[in-house]
Amino acid sequence: MSAIPQTLDLTGKVALVTGGSRGIGLAIAKALIDAHASVAITGRSGEQLKAASRQLSEGDDSRADRVHAVSADVTDAAAAQAAVDDVAARFGGLDVLVNNAGVGIFRNVADMDLSAWHSVIETNVGGVFYCCHAALPHMKRRGGGWIINISSLAGKNPFPSGAAYCASKAAVNAFSEALMQEVRHDNIRVSCIMPGSVATGFSGGESPSGPSADWKLSPDDVAEVVIDVIRHPARSLPSRVELRPSRPPRR
Repeated sequence: MSAIPQTLDLTGKVALVTGGSRGIGLAIAKALIDAHASVAITGRSGEQLKAASRQLSEGDDSRADRVHAVSADVTDAAAAQAAVDDVAARFGGLDVLVNNAGVGIFRNVADMDLSAWHSVIETNVGGVFYCCHAALPHMKRRGGGWIINISSLAGKNPFPSGAAYCASKAAVNAFSEALMQEVRHDNIRVSCIMPGSVATGFSGGESPSGPSADWKLSPDDVAEVVIDVIRHPARSLPSRVELRPSRPPRR
């Protein structure tokens, strides 16, 4: 019986993490760097990208050559295509795409203006499509790869004031399932990770640290699942992973 590997060595592999300058995306990028991959991150803030690049490179001079930051807005199809092509050109290909970029605007339907609706849908759904569409030819040339879409339990558990966000994540879940079936015979493994509440300050609520957030998942918890999905034996595919806080507040 073959042993399940406890560590992951991605030496020679190239990963792109969208929305990788902070929160969950930054934690995923760090986990991939620790696994010896070359890692590119995208974001819209140049200052946050610089800070994230420094954080990913610190402690080991050899890391700097494996970190690349790309300023890109994934809601722009041309920008997403350019970012993917840039990463593939810099590192010689693309093996792992983590679609993490997302926004959350939480308002009742009656109070949500069109710009807010389009921002949520274009980022959370359009960005996933644009990046996947751009990445697939590169992965096929490499003989396979991994596409990991960061969704949310909100995609299956709607709540008031979350119509746009919940709809966007439900779409990501369905998109991921369809894409998985389309490309699995190309050795491209598509997985959708659905976390519950994560302590990132994502929704503009409480601080991501402090006692009120202690029960929530940490970004590192989500990053660990990404690594587990990539490490999983090739004969099986965790196509959808639900990740919950183990002890949320009692209602």
